[in-house]
Amino acid sequence: MPSRQPAASDLLSRRRFITLASAFAPVALTGCISTSQQPYEVRAPIHQNAAFLSMYDEKPDETFPLPATDISEVETRFLRQEVAYRTNEAPGTIVVDTSARYLYLVRENGRAIRYGIGVGKQGMSWRGRATVGRKAAWPRWTPTAAMIKREPERNARWAGGMAAGLENPLGARALYLYQGSQDTLYRIHGTSEPWSIGKAVSSGCIRLFNQDIIDLHSRVPTGTTVVVLNRNPSNEPLLETDAPAPDDDFI
Repeated sequence: MPSRQPAASDLLSRRRFITLASAFAPVALTGCISTSQQPYEVRAPIHQNAAFLSMYDEKPDETFPLPATDISEVETRFLRQEVAYRTNEAPGTIVVDTSARYLYLVRENGRAIRYGIGVGKQGMSWRGRATVGRKAAWPRWTPTAAMIKREPERNARWAGGMAAGLENPLGARALYLYQGSQDTLYRIHGTSEPWSIGKAVSSGCIRLFNQDIIDLHSRVPTGTTVVVLNRNPSNEPLLETDAPAPDDDFI
């Protein structure tokens, strides 16, 4: 007996089901919450996920109105989301994993908010414990003497500091890390180069999407403990050490 061809109404019903399933894909992610620390893949294009789009939407009420961040080319794992995270650090602690390109804000019950980061060479060379000694919204940026010497044509004109704004290398917010009363010159900050998230970059410390640093800045007070992990290739245990101030960083 010849097989029955699907009726047009059957095909239409199937197409509607697929369309509806795609439209509600963000709901299946349970508010962008992952049940594992391991990166996971979302098969649908990121730009179809309304939850992520909303998270990185424009912020017109900022001092400098912030445009939406284009996340269409960003790996899903580097977008802000809550994940399972085992650690002995107390809730409220910031843990920066420079090798994995993640920053975690530890929460209760084995959970954390995970942010994707870009890591400058200072970020890759420093590890230890510090505290958030100062916070700033739309900070000024001043290149160090070493930066000016290395790239005078690019940095000398900003020797007196660059005013806050969308093009400022520190982005919309900055957290300044101290050890005791000493400024480490290590920063967690926003970026005017969102393409650099998830990558090693030539300068700076730890950078987040501007929308993410605004979120993190709003959640942590001055005095927050920051733990910087730097997992070396030999897998040797890393000791907490006092960090000398880098000579090539943002002020």
